[in-house]
Amino acid sequence: MGRKAGIFFIAAICLIWQTVLPVAAEETRLTHMTVSNTRDDLLLSLSLSGAFTEKFKEAILSGVPATFVFYISIYRVRHWWGDKNIADIELTHTIKYDNLKKEFTVKRSWKENDPSVTHSFSQAQQWMTEIEGLRVFPLSELQKGQQYQIRTMAEVSKLTLPLYLHYILFSLWDVETDWYTIDFIY
Repeated sequence: MGRKAGIFFIAAICLIWQTVLPVAAEETRLTHMTVSNTRDDLLLSLSLSGAFTEKFKEAILSGVPATFVFYISIYRVRHWWGDKNIADIELTHTIKYDNLKKEFTVKRSWKENDPSVTHSFSQAQQWMTEIEGLRVFPLSELQKGQQYQIRTMAEVSKLTLPLYLHYILFSLWDVETDWYTIDFIY
């Protein structure tokens, strides 16, 4: 009986891996990263591409909420010493589909206090994957002529399930991008 149970367990793991692997195989990456400024603030804009795979879309359309977390760090480059971290920002975007109302609710931690609601899945995807004109640092605290770096990365995952089921069922759904860096001189 133990040998049959072991074979069944291995077959079940292979089946789960086969259904989840295409989600992890998609290349999720940050694109269109630009640094600009207003009179007072340093601004960052970026997009996340490859996050909405077919399996991920199906999960959202079935009512499973998902979250994207963007990590942003700003460093002052020091050539003879280690770079100095001057700011860390964490942004969270959350999407939830209501099957009864046929609408998507998107909450963005940096944008509004009230969530954005739409009936269009493409509009909800755009809200989830774009950051436009984010104020990341006041210009008054930057030194003219100094070199700086903005490092960013994103994590795409489903929201956690109760009773630690997310560790068992969805840990392979989590995808994160590489770190991307923009160098600039103020």
